Amino acid sequence: MFHVATPNDIVSGRSTDVYFTRTVEVLKNAGLEDVKVRAEFHVSSLPKDYRWAVFTGLKEVVEVLKSRRVTLYALPEGTVFYENDPVLVIEGPYLEFAVLETAVLGILRHYSSISTKAARVKKLVGDKTCLFFGARALHPAVQPMADRAAYIGGCDGVATVLGAEMMGIKPSGTMPHALMIIFRAVAGDHTLAWVWFDRAVSADVPRIVLADTFLDEREEAMLAAKLLGKRLYGVRLDTPGSRRGNMRRIAEEVRWTLDLHGYKHVKIFVSGGLDEPQIAALRDLADGFGVGTSIAFPPSVDLAMDIVEVEVNGRWVPITKRGKLPGFKQVYKCGVKHVVARWDEPAPCGEPLLIKWMEDGKVVKELPHEREIREYVLSQLKELEL
Repeated sequence: MFHVATPNDIVSGRSTDVYFTRTVEVLKNAGLEDVKVRAEFHVSSLPKDYRWAVFTGLKEVVEVLKSRRVTLYALPEGTVFYENDPVLVIEGPYLEFAVLETAVLGILRHYSSISTKAARVKKLVGDKTCLFFGARALHPAVQPMADRAAYIGGCDGVATVLGAEMMGIKPSGTMPHALMIIFRAVAGDHTLAWVWFDRAVSADVPRIVLADTFLDEREEAMLAAKLLGKRLYGVRLDTPGSRRGNMRRIAEEVRWTLDLHGYKHVKIFVSGGLDEPQIAALRDLADGFGVGTSIAFPPSVDLAMDIVEVEVNGRWVPITKRGKLPGFKQVYKCGVKHVVARWDEPAPCGEPLLIKWMEDGKVVKELPHEREIREYVLSQLKELEL
């Protein structure tokens, strides 16, 4: 048995914090089970030195709230947001979704944190390739979710078969060190792994060889180039931390040597413990990056939920705890800035971003495909700074 929640556990509220089940019991006993509220999900704080974040997870929030007697407003999935922005509002009887707050927050925080980190990496990488290699850092039950979050955030591809399949894209990857080790042990020549990879794997898969298993990276890259010639698309440098040295100098040597011998078409991909500083130092030299743990375990985007209005005698009354702004609000995109205003006041500028996605438990607006969301994110990144 795996210690994971099933979809039914999540939508039925069994994955909740226990104090919500006790709250439900108290309100029912007090005869307050029909009280309607507007609950706002907003940014408590962004990670240190972050100026913005990317809102993701809406698709799964809709799944959680389906058939509940609630109306849902939210930013379109993939929207860049800032501190103090409301990102989602649930309107309806509080007991309809009280036990779902934990799940909704968990979905939004986890998704948005991964997507935001992926977007920051993609902003640094620019037109170069960025692949998400973080599955091995995660419990397999959440790999597809992390793949989706990373892809939406801007990664050009994901490594796992299931994660890619669920989004209707092809998985991306090269080869593990295990392949070369087995050929070296059994056949005495690890370069046969590259030859047999070229023979056995579908022609539409780029021939990218791992060039750091037994020999110097420069030497292995040249061996691969001589063996595969024009069929060699690229070499991947994944030197373990204990042997890494100066990765930029290593990549420079490989690039120089390949160019010197007429293999300018061979691209260089770098992976292995990469984060923003390493990517920034290599982005002018490498053609692509495999980024794993730093995206899979990103700084957390801190989202919280607070009731901001309660219906009393048919009238919405603004109310919230101290330190929060009461009232139902709208977010307006005014150039590259956002302006938050009361829902019922005239638009101060720009276009409203909070959109109705569900009404009384029924979906009223079609959710876009992951490719569309990713393109939306990439279009916004053009006008943002890290």
